[in-house]
Amino acid sequence: MARGVGVSQGFSLKDQLFNAESLRDLAEEYGRGIDGFDADEFHTDVVAGLQGRELMERLEWIADCVQARLSDHFPTMADQLESAMPPPLDPTLADDDFGRFIHAVPGILAVRHGLEDHRERSLNLLYEATQRFSMEFYIRPFLNRWPEETFQRLHQWAEDENYHVRRLVSEGTRPKLPWAKKVDIDLLSPLPLLDKLYGDPTRYVTRSVANHLNDISKTEPDVVTDRLKRWQAKAQQAPKELGWMTRHALRTAVKSGHEGALALLGFHADAPVTLSQLTIKSDQVAIGGALEFELALATQSEADVAVMVDYEMRFFRPNGRGGKKIFKLKQSVVPAGGQLVLQKRHLLKGNATTFKLHPGPHSLAVQINGRQLGEISFDVISPS
Repeated sequence: MARGVGVSQGFSLKDQLFNAESLRDLAEEYGRGIDGFDADEFHTDVVAGLQGRELMERLEWIADCVQARLSDHFPTMADQLESAMPPPLDPTLADDDFGRFIHAVPGILAVRHGLEDHRERSLNLLYEATQRFSMEFYIRPFLNRWPEETFQRLHQWAEDENYHVRRLVSEGTRPKLPWAKKVDIDLLSPLPLLDKLYGDPTRYVTRSVANHLNDISKTEPDVVTDRLKRWQAKAQQAPKELGWMTRHALRTAVKSGHEGALALLGFHADAPVTLSQLTIKSDQVAIGGALEFELALATQSEADVAVMVDYEMRFFRPNGRGGKKIFKLKQSVVPAGGQLVLQKRHLLKGNATTFKLHPGPHSLAVQINGRQLGEISFDVISPS
């Protein structure tokens, strides 16, 4: 959920988000908004409990400390939470206004105390809260417990005047929302909601729609390409914005070489292109070194040919199963009747986090518009 936060050595996201200063702001909001809320006592107690808790644990702890000072009667608790909310995020903006993590508390308490017996009041609370901080995590338990009723709300919210509410409709129903718990709804059931949202004037919403489609494309790429074609035909979004959305939504499908996704972006599998050259600088590369290669693409076409050039590294594994990973190289054109020459220096990292290199026979395959045109072998050796 955190956006735009740089990470450096020694950086602590949990300390940046939840500290004495940020919790003083929260304490003062509750003190101003709720009769009898002792802001100083709350601040002392909540700060004392931060140590030793990780980021999400800190959120739960903050909610514990708030809850202890509110009514046990959930409708009254919800009223108190709403009375302590800061002003909504600026509705005139269009992006990059995510809010503050300290304002996630209403969502946590709505799930804890309103999910079973106070569904409608809880959804009302989430509606107000998401205008201060995204309730994308906290709408998901309601989707699982009350799918029909929650979808009814989401269809209303998809047309709301506040773009944070509209974004929640897409982001909260994403099948692979980062950090979030799984939703049990059918993968394709949110598509009618996305049909309402893809023409949105704000990038904050359209980015969520594109990310949602990218999630779906990991298992149903044909559904995604068909939907994007439908949206193109309806012309309810500016062509430039829909073009951006299409590229963003199809990034996983393109990387996997899905022909329909590539064709939608203008890269056709049957493009009249040949691999006229593929060479490597050395057929032995040490772990920690770099594989340097050059390739040339040629065409006899009388027109320029659009190409999406990727390469697939095929790794040796001692268990014999092997492994592979596709890397992006370049989006370009092969000039009419001519050729395109590309070079690449690929670092063979010895400490990669996603896979481990082993000495042994490897290969590199060139992929053009999702179609593999050639392969070359090399040996990976231990560092000297």
